[in-house]
Amino acid sequence: METIYLNPDNLTHWQQKAKPSIMALGFFDGIHIGHREVIQTAFRKAKEENLLLTVMSFFPHPKTVLSNGKTKVDYLMPLPDKEKLFSELGVDIFYIVEFDWEFASLSPEKFAAKYLLDLGVVHAVAGFDYTYGLRGEGNMERLKRDSGGILKVTKVNKVECQGEKISSTSIREKLLKGNVEDLPALLGRSYEVGCEWDGSALKVKPYYTLPGQGKYTATLTSGCHSQEIEVFVTSENEMIPLLNVSERFIKSGTAVSVTWHQRLTEDSRNSIREGIGYTLRNTVLFGMDDKINGFTVSRIFQTCKDRTSTPNKIDFLKYRHLNYWKI
Repeated sequence: METIYLNPDNLTHWQQKAKPSIMALGFFDGIHIGHREVIQTAFRKAKEENLLLTVMSFFPHPKTVLSNGKTKVDYLMPLPDKEKLFSELGVDIFYIVEFDWEFASLSPEKFAAKYLLDLGVVHAVAGFDYTYGLRGEGNMERLKRDSGGILKVTKVNKVECQGEKISSTSIREKLLKGNVEDLPALLGRSYEVGCEWDGSALKVKPYYTLPGQGKYTATLTSGCHSQEIEVFVTSENEMIPLLNVSERFIKSGTAVSVTWHQRLTEDSRNSIREGIGYTLRNTVLFGMDDKINGFTVSRIFQTCKDRTSTPNKIDFLKYRHLNYWKI
């Protein structure tokens, strides 16, 4: 798959190189089941007509630009993850349009002419609520007319789960509430974020959204290695493993992914004490305090073996820092 970044400076170049294609349109944040229906519909059309399958998305998110940066968008995935999934879905060319005020000011007719017809699009596929052009005045009901009657247009109907429209917004809302176990039904897979160990905690990489503050079961993955863990998400968007984590995952700068499975609702103080005790004996390290689910815990920043090699000293550290853990 080829990825092409479009902007006013290079648009003419790519228009001249374009070949006839079927194009799927959308922002596609998260590439959930509704998005997949759009892309798979376009894929079938491309196979029927023996044409290239292209996808057009935009960056940054239109809400960020149209609010002059006042609206913060919690992205579900960065562009490289989109590229990987689009490639797996059979996309030939992924167009990423630089969304700025000049692009946002295009009339619906000019958008259809410059970014669809002039890029070789003969058939456009998008969701029922897709909009385009100045103030979002363009929609799927008028796209054929805006193209001068040239484009074929396919509108994909709303995709629902348990009576609720599947959308990136609903996925963000479920993440905020910590309902990660609901996400596979919307995404078609468990939600995954990229992160790295910074010497004190797992830090999420840009353009991912962490679930709300709390305790979760998850899988750590790095290369061909994986490990089931329990992890606290803090109010500072850090992920603190509660159980002993293999050293291959906690080398500074190591890129790992976290796949989220379930929020642990039992808050029993005994289970938290056991988790903390296990971590202290095996991995934990002491640092600044942080509040998690109403408890105050210390951030991990160094292994016990780095601080001391004697059990008495470890026991002393555990006893001393339990004073900070209000359990």
